[in-house]
Amino acid sequence: MSEGQEEAIEAARKLFAGPVSFLLSAPSLKFLPDAIAPEIAFAGRSNVGKSSLLNALVGRNALARTSNTPGRTQELNFFDVGTPPVLRLVDMPGYGFAKAPKDVVKQWRFLVNDYLRGRQALKRALVLIDARHGIKEVDTDILDMLDAAAVSYRLVLTKADKIKPTELAEVASRTADAARKRPAAHPEILSTSSDTGQGIAELRAAVLSAIG
Repeated sequence: MSEGQEEAIEAARKLFAGPVSFLLSAPSLKFLPDAIAPEIAFAGRSNVGKSSLLNALVGRNALARTSNTPGRTQELNFFDVGTPPVLRLVDMPGYGFAKAPKDVVKQWRFLVNDYLRGRQALKRALVLIDARHGIKEVDTDILDMLDAAAVSYRLVLTKADKIKPTELAEVASRTADAARKRPAAHPEILSTSSDTGQGIAELRAAVLSAIG
């Protein structure tokens, strides 16, 4: 690791060790907060471990709500990092929930698509992919939406501790190959685990670097 990378990781650690607080939930665009800070959005399937990863990112146990019921979060949840906020984390509604009514799925598409296309404060999206499965067909929908909206995004593997290192390397390689074929995707893949802390320091640094 270079000296510059170490400095970036330390700066990110200090930022996330400071004040982090829930701001609001927005069920529609009219409830969005004023765009006073750059935003980093987190997207992922409803059982990908998004809330757990957000909690690990900020070093809190219960900032983002975790649930045994996939697809429970159907709003844009905003969290301020720093006082005043240096940046905002946006927990987007999980997708791919099999039992959701069609109108709920439709509402998800409208909310997410409108946010991605119309939010100037949005600097980058992080799309979480379960390392045990890699990119699935249900993930391509959000990737297509991000490409169409020209929103820069990065793919982040979750639950990296649940598979063997050789398998993780293979999944990361396939995911990187897929990312290189997409116009708005960052080519480098991050592998993380909210349970062991793997990749969390690097994820924090990636979040901080995305806001410039």
